[in-house]
Amino acid sequence: MVVGLLSAFAAAALYGCGTIVQAIGVRRAGAAEVEGLWARVWAGRLYAYGLVLDGLGFVASLVALRTLPLFVVESAVASSVAITAGLAVLLLGARLSRREILAQVGVGLGLVALAVSAHPGRAAPLTGTGPWVLLGSVLPVGVLGAVALRRPGPTGAAVLAATAGLGFGGVGIAARVVEVPTTLWRLVLDPVPWALVAFSLIAMSAYGLALQRGSVTTVAAVTFTAETVVPAAIGLLWLGDRVRPGAGPIALLGFVLTLGGSIVLARHAAEDAPEQATEPGD
Repeated sequence: MVVGLLSAFAAAALYGCGTIVQAIGVRRAGAAEVEGLWARVWAGRLYAYGLVLDGLGFVASLVALRTLPLFVVESAVASSVAITAGLAVLLLGARLSRREILAQVGVGLGLVALAVSAHPGRAAPLTGTGPWVLLGSVLPVGVLGAVALRRPGPTGAAVLAATAGLGFGGVGIAARVVEVPTTLWRLVLDPVPWALVAFSLIAMSAYGLALQRGSVTTVAAVTFTAETVVPAAIGLLWLGDRVRPGAGPIALLGFVLTLGGSIVLARHAAEDAPEQATEPGD
């Protein structure tokens, strides 16, 4: 369980750093259109660095999901926005209000509550048509993203963020239930790994597009809410995720504190984060 918890917290830190770096890269890419070739190359490198951090965070979350319930790992990933807010203070000169400082504390306490209340263990395996249902659920998520592309402005960004959240949630579910066989051909014929890949592609594409259209913190709030609530419910209802005996109220409190604090912090700097992100050196 210790390895799982450390991996979950590492995923949060890596995702939080990746969000800041990607946001800077996306916005510098727009400015680079008039600044020349080297400006465009540098903007692309920044975004690529953010993707690398996201990739490392993804690997860390996969490790955590092998032994921890979805409601713990997804909540930890959602808390990465607290890392983002902290980095905005350190690197971009942002300031946290008293409410946002309390939200930071709430996220920390919530993660501790989730850590002590979670019952470690593997997920219940999907049987029968379960793996195919998981793969089939990729389609409606993809359709939602396609619809969002036709909606301009903040509304389209919010729907794209929701698509990304559902996609990342699907990745978490698939990673939680996937069974690694002894032979490669069995893995190729298993629909669960294909669902994991498809959800990953949808989620990363939708998240990048959402960042281009809306505030990074608002996009993060919608994404992390969808990414956390839906998989947590599915894990508890169908995948055998459990809390320790008598620790249900602690787990619920931890979930609410973590998600609520993350949403408060994701809303932080909705007005000033994009402008600051374009000039991180100031």
